[in-house]
Amino acid sequence: MVIITLENKISVSALWEMAKKMFGNLVKAVVNAEKGIMAIDGELHSDEELLLIENGSRRVNLWGVNLYPEFFGKDQFVEFDSLINIKPSQGNRSRGVNDQEIRKKILEIVGKLIIKD
Repeated sequence: MVIITLENKISVSALWEMAKKMFGNLVKAVVNAEKGIMAIDGELHSDEELLLIENGSRRVNLWGVNLYPEFFGKDQFVEFDSLINIKPSQGNRSRGVNDQEIRKKILEIVGKLIIKD
């Protein structure tokens, strides 16, 4: 697992390599919507969540997504689906991300951290 920041962006080809090793067509990621960083390449979103928490993130700001490298640049690239997203105290009772502002912020962060080769 690795934490991606503006200083160490990741390429789509690197995502492909991660996907091939783990799930074939997707890479799990957890985005910190406050700090603008994300953890990737874990088997579970909860593993990535823990890595971010150990590095100073707060759970309230962490959201799990799946990235599909074949759809880079298209709507299907980011899938909002993770058990860590179930946060009833924040009004999110599903595996998705219900708040449109948070979804927008996540998409902006992913867009800044992943670069086309």
